[in-house]
Parts: sequence; structure tokens; C-alpha cells
Amino acid sequence: MSTFELYSDLRVDGTRLWNSIMEMAKIGPGIAGGSRRLALTDEDKQGRELFTQWCADAGCQIKIDDMGNMFATRSGNKGDIAPVTAGSHLDTQPHGGKFDGVYGVLAALEVIRTLNDHGIETHAPVEIVNWTNEEGARFAPAMISSGVYAGLFEKSFAWNRTDVDGKSLKSELERIGYLGEEPCGQHKIGYLLEAHIEQGPILENERKPIGVVTGGQGQRWYDISIAGQDSHAGSTPMPGRKDALVAASNIVAGMQKIANDHPPHGVCTVGEMHVEPNSRNTIPGHIQMTLDIRNPDQGILDQMTREVEQLCHSAAAEQRCELMLEQIWDCPPIVFNEDCIDAVRSAAEHLDLPNMKMVSGAGHDACQASHAIATSMIFVPCEGGLSHNEAEYATPDDLTAGANVLLHAMLALSSLRQ
Repeated sequence: MSTFELYSDLRVDGTRLWNSIMEMAKIGPGIAGGSRRLALTDEDKQGRELFTQWCADAGCQIKIDDMGNMFATRSGNKGDIAPVTAGSHLDTQPHGGKFDGVYGVLAALEVIRTLNDHGIETHAPVEIVNWTNEEGARFAPAMISSGVYAGLFEKSFAWNRTDVDGKSLKSELERIGYLGEEPCGQHKIGYLLEAHIEQGPILENERKPIGVVTGGQGQRWYDISIAGQDSHAGSTPMPGRKDALVAASNIVAGMQKIANDHPPHGVCTVGEMHVEPNSRNTIPGHIQMTLDIRNPDQGILDQMTREVEQLCHSAAAEQRCELMLEQIWDCPPIVFNEDCIDAVRSAAEHLDLPNMKMVSGAGHDACQASHAIATSMIFVPCEGGLSHNEAEYATPDDLTAGANVLLHAMLALSSLRQ
């Protein structure tokens, strides 16, 4: 008898899940109904402490590694078997919503609470993970702690990342008391699942409550510096200017065309731009900006990268500016594990939930961790596809459906030999 048949009627408590999400949202509230818990701030610490208390109440043993990743484990009954783990992150964007990341952590907690409610023992341990600094909003690049876990980043590189005030990731881990003793990457995980809002409009448009995620887009991040010349806005003729902002603007416009030339998945984004001297009557002499390029096809991603790099050099040269273009992150397209994908799909089918296979447009800790662990993801719709915004919203019914898929997929994976 399969686990789906054995636990056919088992369901999570959707009301309890919703209430937990709303309770976590009270910590670091935004200004327009969302959340603001930047990684390793006092608000992040408070969120971690509430999560710790909930996990302890659920009978979990809690470990913290030296990147601040938190693992809350419910024991299995088959001895030394690597756990089936699920989770995401509790940190948010500066103007973040209530659900991005948080849902995945608390859906995993709801799975454990449900197992406790019904006295169900699993073969493998069942575990929750809260990854540190998934967003990258305070310490770039994003997903850095799951990246260290998977061997994609050196720990020294991650520890030495600084925020805009010059505070290092390691020093802030120490300050809030979450620099654990266990070396990051040493904690064993058998299978990893991550439930998440889609952060896009596809599921909503297709009227399907569950996305079975088969992989993720490749991503490349750049830091760009354009050096022109500060000069008087009134007395400097147009032909003699070295306007760094004009060069930057041409890059932004050109990237839009490059992305549109590689549909349907090609995207390019400038998310940050700093203008100096930022004075009304002075020609901007220096620009610092970021660039994000994504595509799920490696060949197309390479082509987009070549086109963008050529664009940056030509745009700077046209304005007689100097360009510094530094690639700070290269994440190839991700292909998730077939056993994990099948567990998610089978769970959705067992629950009679319409579903579709899809590739994640956003980066996630599961994408990083997939380089070292058998991994997949579960998507649920979010209203209008909106995320990284305080108006982000997902319905209680959809969140409950995703948590039920997570519950049954974890039960199925816990019965597989690892």
C-alpha cells in the first residue's frame, strides 16, 4: 500500500497555517500591509525566535549552522536516515509581502504539527529549514547561505559580504546570536522540498492551484560602474558632455529590447541605480547600477549575456565614459530531481488538485541546494502574480492546498530508501 493510500484522508489545518503566517507578519510590519524583515536585522532575529518557539512546541530538535541556517527536526523511526526536509526563508524584501518565503517555512511547520496531531511516525526524520539571507536585499548575492551549503560559494566570501553600512554578514550573525557551531554543509538532507507562492501570473491565468516545479531559470548578476564627468548643466554643450546617466539609460532601454528578442522566458532587469552627484544642475558623472539576466535555456542565456555585455560597452563608449562591468553571480539553469518531482505530482493527483509542470522564473534556495540535494518545489498562485511588494496576496485555500501537497509528498519521500 502506498503512503497516498495509507494516509488518504490526512489533511493539514489550513486555519492554523493562515494564523501562523499572520502572526509572523506582525514582526517587522511594512508600511502598507506587508513585511520588512531584512536578513540578520533585529526583526529577523525576532522572527527566528518565534519560529524556534513554535518548533520546540512541536517537539523538534533545533540546530543552527555557521551561516545561520536553522534546521528543526522531528525524529523518524528507522534509525540513521537522512531527513526529508522542507522550508524556505523568513527574511523579506524592504517592501516585502507576508507570503514570500515565509509560507514555505510555515507550511513545513504545519506538516509536522499535522503529523503530531495524528500520531503518525515517519520512517525518515521530517525537518524544517530556514535558510539565511535568501532575498539578498541586505547582503548580495541572494540565496548565499543555501549556496554555501551546496558548495557554490566559499564561506569566507559569504561571511565577508557587507551591507550598505559596511556591516558584514558574519558580524551580524554574531550580533543577533545566530552564528552556529556546525559547519555549513555538514548537516545531512535526504530530500528537499520547498513550497512557495509562484511570484508570477501563470497558475492564476491557467486556473490551477498547484505548480509542479521541474527546475529554475539560469541567472547572471552584474555590478556596473559608469564613470563620466561631472559638469555644469547650463554651460556644458551637448557634444562635449560625458553624461554617465545617458549611458546608463541607453543600457536600460537596450536591455528591454534584448529581453523582448528572446521570448517567452528571457528577462533583463536593472533593480538598483545610484546617481552621483545627484544634483539638479550638474551632469551626472558617475553611475552605479545592477543588472539581472535570466533564461531557463543555457544557450539562450549565453546569447543574451553576450548581447548585454556588448550593449554596455557600446553605450558607455558613445558617451565617452569608462565602464567597469563585473559579473558577481552565475547560476546555470536548474533541473530538479525526478523522484521529488514525481512525489509532488503524485500528491497533487491524489488530492484531485489540478496542476501543471512549470519552470521557476525566480531564484530560490531550492535551486541552489539542488546542486547537492535531491530537490523540487511546489508553487501556489499569488494574486496578479505580484510579489516583492507589500500588496502580495495568496488565498487561504490555495495556501492550504499547497501545504497538503507538501504533506503527502514528504510522506511519500520518507518511505523511499536513502
